Amino acid sequence: MKIALIHALAHSMAPVNAAFESDWSEAQRLNLLDDSLSADLARHGRLDEAMHARFESLARYALDDAGAQAILFTCSAFGPCIEAVALARPGVPILKPNEAMLSEARRLGLAVGLVATFEPTLRSMPAEFPPGLLRAKALARGALDALNSGDAALHDELIAREALKLREQGCTVIALAQFSMARARTACERATGLPVLTTVDSAVSELKRRLQWPRPAL
Repeated sequence: MKIALIHALAHSMAPVNAAFESDWSEAQRLNLLDDSLSADLARHGRLDEAMHARFESLARYALDDAGAQAILFTCSAFGPCIEAVALARPGVPILKPNEAMLSEARRLGLAVGLVATFEPTLRSMPAEFPPGLLRAKALARGALDALNSGDAALHDELIAREALKLREQGCTVIALAQFSMARARTACERATGLPVLTTVDSAVSELKRRLQWPRPAL
């Protein structure tokens, strides 16, 4: 079983690979990184035809050339691009990074507070929540810059501060929007005392479930 992990941030690679090592070490992983995707989205501010074409090219390479049997995208700001890739391949497990976490949030039925460190994520991801589930959202300004400069502790602290503000707004569960944020889970739990969902753990669990116990065809 070969799974392609397609990244737009270098910081997303370590958390998801660690989750696979912990929860599904048997799965063979193929890591593809294009860190210009996030930079280009931040610069242009929209998912245009060229961006869609780049995602299609990445998927085609992963599946057709590299022989992957499934794709997990780890870049949460590119939902429409990933949806188009999946729509073109209905028989292939292709997961958006936040898809499984949203399902988990629905099961919990709690008021979700969403924290991101990459501003375009807060423009695209809220629309994917079912009505009434997302109570509030917050951008942890400076956290991604801190991580880029090697100050992981500050990164986690800035995210935890925003999580605490969301609790004060009535949120009863915290969702960390990006794979690169998974390392801040413990800091958020300590700061808020609330359950904290990460895209990383939810996605690996869901992909494992789909590939090891596929549902019978209808």
